[in-house]
Amino acid sequence: MSQIAEQIAVQTNTPVTHEEIIHENTLYAEPIAHIGSFAITNSLVTSGFALIIIITLSLLIKKSIKKVPTGIQNAMEMVIEGFLGIFDGVTGSRKKSLQFAPLVLTFFFFILINNWLGLLPGVGSIGQIVVHDGEKIFVPYLRGATADLNTTLALATLGVVISHIIGVITIGWWNYLNKFINIKALLEIPGKIKRDPMILLINPIKVFVGFIEIIGELAKVASLSFRLFGNVFAGEVLLASMSAILAYGIPIPFMFLEVLVGLIQALIFAMLILTYLTINTTAEEH
Repeated sequence: MSQIAEQIAVQTNTPVTHEEIIHENTLYAEPIAHIGSFAITNSLVTSGFALIIIITLSLLIKKSIKKVPTGIQNAMEMVIEGFLGIFDGVTGSRKKSLQFAPLVLTFFFFILINNWLGLLPGVGSIGQIVVHDGEKIFVPYLRGATADLNTTLALATLGVVISHIIGVITIGWWNYLNKFINIKALLEIPGKIKRDPMILLINPIKVFVGFIEIIGELAKVASLSFRLFGNVFAGEVLLASMSAILAYGIPIPFMFLEVLVGLIQALIFAMLILTYLTINTTAEEH
């Protein structure tokens, strides 16, 4: 612990003491500044950097667009075409793939960049020492945003809510409402009961299944957010543990592993959002 304290003291220009400094990976993002009552957390700052990177790259690519693609434009067109091919396997339609691609790829690149930013040198290791309840605690200035449950929960909620909004716009509010609160099934009973008495059993089951669907939509938010958070946070803890054993050499293979995990988790999140969009824009009878 004394060696870690000395390293932190050097990085933060703090005099070296023999007092214990607590440095641990917390489940929550740590505030590093305040604007009034609004706390600016280390994960929020990292998210800001990710947005700046995405916007900058987008503007650079837009400026360099030519009729005959070369260089980075050619590479990006290959990437987009590859993604559209994958999307077609989910949507079953190139029209839908093109419609959903801007939203889905925005989720993918935002999550991917945030996952990889958390692996850069200095992220999680350069910060300040604060005193809380008589204990000295090291708070990093930057932290991988997707290692914060607040960020992943916000992304999951946004993705699921947007999929419902697009679903309502695509198939109409009445058809969409009946996916969850099946009023149509109840209204059919009086007109069909003479011809098909089994409707008294089948249609109430349809209504009950609709309520289960509502629970399923809430489960989507929990599943998306905890899957991404759990994998990224676990990687953060793993790298910290390996660095504590030996700062040089040992963490390198694990860093390459986390680069791959970051890519896979971003792709899984984006593909699940695409799946929800496809399902919610398909009429029930189809």
